[in-house]
Amino acid sequence: MEVLSREESLTLLASVPVGRVVYTDRALPAILPVNFALDSDETVVFRTGAGSKLAAATREAVVAFEADSFDTAAKSGWSVVAVGRSRLVEDSDEIERLSRLNIGTWVKTDPEHFVKIELYQVSGRRLRPDGQVE
Repeated sequence: MEVLSREESLTLLASVPVGRVVYTDRALPAILPVNFALDSDETVVFRTGAGSKLAAATREAVVAFEADSFDTAAKSGWSVVAVGRSRLVEDSDEIERLSRLNIGTWVKTDPEHFVKIELYQVSGRRLRPDGQVE
């Protein structure tokens, strides 16, 4: 297992379209997959529907975010976990800019809200077959 730097972790995080938001729902941990993008200011950005539990639960909350990629046949992969404070984006100029990011969607909702997670802590691990190192 290789411990990754913040920079390596952010590069890997930006390479996949889906991650998981870990938040608190009625005092219990909850995890939901989301399509996301890593914004230029090293924040995670995702879209959610108006009035959704996810939008309400993540408003100004400390949340975790995780993304990974694994190849079970090659017994290799990586995982990145980040922790930060989330906020609903309300500035119209920022919303317009974020709407141009390549954030996929599985379910189209109208109106959509953007949530940003300011990343305080970022850690990553890479698993290589037979302990190989690059």
